[in-house]
Amino acid sequence: MEDSARHRFGKNRRLPDAAAFGRVFEKARRSRDTWFTVLSRDNELACARLGLAISKKHCKKATARNRLKRIVRESFRHNQAGLAGLDIVVMNRAPAADADNSVLRESLDSHWRRCRGSKTGQSE
Repeated sequence: MEDSARHRFGKNRRLPDAAAFGRVFEKARRSRDTWFTVLSRDNELACARLGLAISKKHCKKATARNRLKRIVRESFRHNQAGLAGLDIVVMNRAPAADADNSVLRESLDSHWRRCRGSKTGQSE
């Protein structure tokens, strides 16, 4: 039970409101590739929090948007321990709608590494 509790994506792991998103957008460190733009900012908490901005503009079908959100949440759950102390917003880019799940997971893993590196003051 303890191991599964560590990988949960509960309400305390989500950015709660527009103000929290706004704080991330204000002074964000940015990581961008073909599929996603990931913004991160230090928070004063012991845990990482995730916000999703999956746009209809770049992903027309609801099923495709839901697939992207599911993949991002799952990847975040598995990497959240290393991202402690960060607020993160993930935004999709147009090619993500048609990309394979494995490609999207690799992209997110790369973004999480960059977020960890920028948190500790390392260069990207």
